[in-house]
Amino acid sequence: MTSEVVIDVQQKEISIALLEDKKLVEYQSEPREVSFSVGNVYMAKVKKLMPGLNACFVDVGFERDAFLHYLDLGSQFDSYAKYLKQVQSDRKKLYPFAKASRLPDLKKDGSVQTTLTSGQEVLVQIVKEPISTKGPRLTCELSFAGRYLILIPFNDKVSVSSKIKSGEERARLKQLIHSIKPKNCGVIVRTVAEGKRVAELDAELKTLTKYWEEAIEKVQKTQKRPQLVFEETSRAVALLRDLFNPTYENIYVNDEDVFKEVKHYVSMIAPDKVDIVKLYSGKVPIFDNFNITKQIKSSFGKAVNYKHGAYLIIEHTEALHVVDVNSGNRTRSEKGQEANALEVNLGAADELARQLRLRDMGGIIVVDFIDMNLAEDRQMLYERMCKNMQKDRARHNILPLSKFGLMQITRQRVRPAMDVSVDETCPTCFGKGKIKSSILFTDQLEGKIDRLVNKIGVKKFYLHVHPYVAAFINQGFISLKRQWQLKYGFGLHIVSSQKLAFLQYEFYDAKKQFIDMKEEIETK
Repeated sequence: MTSEVVIDVQQKEISIALLEDKKLVEYQSEPREVSFSVGNVYMAKVKKLMPGLNACFVDVGFERDAFLHYLDLGSQFDSYAKYLKQVQSDRKKLYPFAKASRLPDLKKDGSVQTTLTSGQEVLVQIVKEPISTKGPRLTCELSFAGRYLILIPFNDKVSVSSKIKSGEERARLKQLIHSIKPKNCGVIVRTVAEGKRVAELDAELKTLTKYWEEAIEKVQKTQKRPQLVFEETSRAVALLRDLFNPTYENIYVNDEDVFKEVKHYVSMIAPDKVDIVKLYSGKVPIFDNFNITKQIKSSFGKAVNYKHGAYLIIEHTEALHVVDVNSGNRTRSEKGQEANALEVNLGAADELARQLRLRDMGGIIVVDFIDMNLAEDRQMLYERMCKNMQKDRARHNILPLSKFGLMQITRQRVRPAMDVSVDETCPTCFGKGKIKSSILFTDQLEGKIDRLVNKIGVKKFYLHVHPYVAAFINQGFISLKRQWQLKYGFGLHIVSSQKLAFLQYEFYDAKKQFIDMKEEIETK
């Protein structure tokens, strides 16, 4: 099986797709520019105490103050507070963290009034992004996440992921980490650390320790508050960190800056794999080139087709996800109804396992398979589903088929649910139902090009259009594209884009930055 990662960096968002044998199995998309990122650490000031909520508001430099509850101060808050005072007392020489003293744990039934004061400086980490009118949610229990390990200052415990089942391996990892971890630090061993050598784990632990030491140095050297002292890795690296697997054969990136970040990250965690990171510079959009756009369009939505005309119906209710398996218009097997039902159900099990990862469907999932009479067929289907789900990183539990032919699955959500709308609002009529004559579309495009070149002064640009429109513009020896280039300059490039609707278009400048040339009035 070949595994590849494709990263599409756009002006406003960054998307990452995981392909197995050229088939899309995981897809994530996040805004590229955000004010805060989960994992960022700030040296901030307590703004206002809220005794009724047993919490406080903290100024971290955002337009709305962040929320910090008493229980999120962490058991070692007093140790942090004392160490920060020692660090700030001497601006020239850093107080060694190894000499920091650990004070008794903070009482769980305590009060924020007796623990904090207004104006007090605290070291906080964002655990939840700001949503709507709410500011970010904070914690004082800092953690620095890596590929294999998570470092927790002022904690002395070593915990191993419950997904590592082997008692011998758990004991090995615990003993190993205890022997290499720095003083006054706790470590959580992640699932992917199973079977790893001491050199790999030690290298990552040193990197995480360096992050913590650099954060403390910033606290010591500057007096500006609030101040960002540790910034979580870039969006691309953060998305890739949990997905990365040494078995990947290629990682393609279409942006030079992100390419350098990803290459640097891979060189740190897997130096022998640094050559798999490749910069994509083709003219065709990167997702179109790897047939990802088409797979996204066909894989999301209520109905999902799979082999031989069979399809799944996926519905999301308030309490659970419901999946119905249908044989569709497939030809019945010559071996009879039972063999036909088994074949459809096994194909559904393959597609469903992919859909669970792709959409990150969490909670309870109930699947209505086609009824089968033979117990061995039902057992075969259950085993097939369990085998397919072994690749899933999320914790899950699968029950055998019930008497009614239903399979029940519970699955942990790894990230916010991925919901891609495959229904498109008409980009040319904006939902009104009336558009200009299609034959005039190229005239409309020429008017935009004329305005862009002669009024705005953009000489080199890319016009993205639907593949059918691109074929029409490029056809013939004296094509429409050639006529436009002779009239407006050879800086005009036509790009075929599968993500666009039939009469939709987008302009990009030489640096691939989007140029908004749309006007709703043009459809009237």
